[in-house]
Amino acid sequence: MRLASYFEVVMDTKAQRRRGPELDEAILQAVWDELSAKGYGGLTLDSVASRAGTSRPVIHRRWKSLSELVMAALARYVALNPITITDQGSVRSEMVLLLKRLSDRAQPHLMRILVDMREDLLKDNLSFVDVPSRIGEHGLVAEILERGANRGEIDLARITARIASLPIELARHDMLMTLKPLSDKSIEEIIDEVFLPLVLRTSK
Repeated sequence: MRLASYFEVVMDTKAQRRRGPELDEAILQAVWDELSAKGYGGLTLDSVASRAGTSRPVIHRRWKSLSELVMAALARYVALNPITITDQGSVRSEMVLLLKRLSDRAQPHLMRILVDMREDLLKDNLSFVDVPSRIGEHGLVAEILERGANRGEIDLARITARIASLPIELARHDMLMTLKPLSDKSIEEIIDEVFLPLVLRTSK
């Protein structure tokens, strides 16, 4: 038996001692540590397996590609760092706070990861548009709009899915293009100049 094959058998046996969520957690933490240390360009299944104390076949049975594995690690990061916006008294205040917290969570190196994995996403028939739903980042605006409707600020019947998603899409585009956090000025422009004119009730 080749040494490499022997090593994989040994690691596979060890991995069997950690099953289900425990093993997945170890692998996804290893992915995160590797990304933090080397970036997406330096990430390999072998490096993740070594750090997680498992084998490449074990990982490949769970995630079919490197980009799918990274998506799972990003979903874990989002789950561990949830964003909750409580009632601030107005749609504007809540949307500004939402974009600030999104910007804080989407650190520059996370934006770099998404940019670097673009080609691999395309190979998996995915794009940046698919990322939010894949990592569990959805529904952030719905509660804000519902509270705004209850306060009489907005008319939900006028708001399409495209309009509701617009602020976060513009914020994400800004961060992907600059690889920097959103400035207060950018947040205010997105909310005051683009979003609010589309959703606020107009007085007659």
